[in-house]
Amino acid sequence: MKVAILSGSVYGTAEEVARHAEGVLKKAGLDAWHNPRASLEDVLAFGPESFLVVTSTTGMGELPDNLQPLYYAIRDRLPAWHGQPGGVIALGDSSYGDTYCAGGEQVRELFAELGVLEVLPMLRVDASESVTPEQDAEPWLAEFVNALRS
Repeated sequence: MKVAILSGSVYGTAEEVARHAEGVLKKAGLDAWHNPRASLEDVLAFGPESFLVVTSTTGMGELPDNLQPLYYAIRDRLPAWHGQPGGVIALGDSSYGDTYCAGGEQVRELFAELGVLEVLPMLRVDASESVTPEQDAEPWLAEFVNALRS
């Protein structure tokens, strides 16, 4: 299965988690692809059969600047991804209250609009509790791999 991993990062942590996820998925035998600066054309050329989005949240609950062009291109074109599986890993800081992991929630809303099926509940990685987000994501990633294989 071809898994497109899309990431949005302000300080690089979400990108590191996405790179780590790419390695985990490849080790599990999936065809994982991650390009932190991907355009919609790059994603479409890969021909994804499933999606993993790893994003942090910035400002007042927005997506990071490096993910916004891809997010808006997807939202504007609405590619035919209906029924394809997906998952979201959201990084945030719970001390921000209402905007905690809001970037991930935006991606979930886009998945719903596209008809992408979330195979697991969104993973929230809290920066105020986690010093190793890559390792903290591993149990969720193992479940994600199993869900994609089902």
